[in-house]
Amino acid sequence: MAHESTGKEGIGSGAGGEGAAVGWSGVEAVVPELARRVRERFGVHRHHVLATVRKDGAPRLTGLEADFRHGELWLGMMTGSRKVADLRRDPRFSLHANPGPGTDLADGEVRVSGRAVEVTDPGQVARYAAAVQPPEPFHLFRAELTEVVRTTTEPPYVVVETWAPGRARRTIRRTSNAPAQQGE
Repeated sequence: MAHESTGKEGIGSGAGGEGAAVGWSGVEAVVPELARRVRERFGVHRHHVLATVRKDGAPRLTGLEADFRHGELWLGMMTGSRKVADLRRDPRFSLHANPGPGTDLADGEVRVSGRAVEVTDPGQVARYAAAVQPPEPFHLFRAELTEVVRTTTEPPYVVVETWAPGRARRTIRRTSNAPAQQGE
């Protein structure tokens, strides 16, 4: 059995066509409660899983420390890492919060997707480095988000909350005996 409810939040009135993306502060402005829960979940652990697109088109999964600061989601990376090359070639990414030990979803499971924009302005890089003190040298990317997803359980349901720029927040409650959902 699947139930869906749609919130009235959203940017604009369109369907969030190709290219629609916002920085983290845009997510916080439009869906503050979902943004709070997602940020808290990322804050539980330091290391997360980043998916990028390899040169051959296959996915690449690597560890990453994500940082919410100054209204943005920042992705810092070691110089010469393959994920830097991936993002320079194809900026699309998905970042999944470390689920931690165990098999329950007590705190939920979250991921964000979008495009990574490399930050090369020396002032911005220095501001970030002063606050975070990463190993140097490093590459810095700012996330422009196209999707935010949070999955939790409310027995007997799995609850999936999604939001994308230009679309309303959407919540689907589903059980294992529900008919298969069509993908977008």
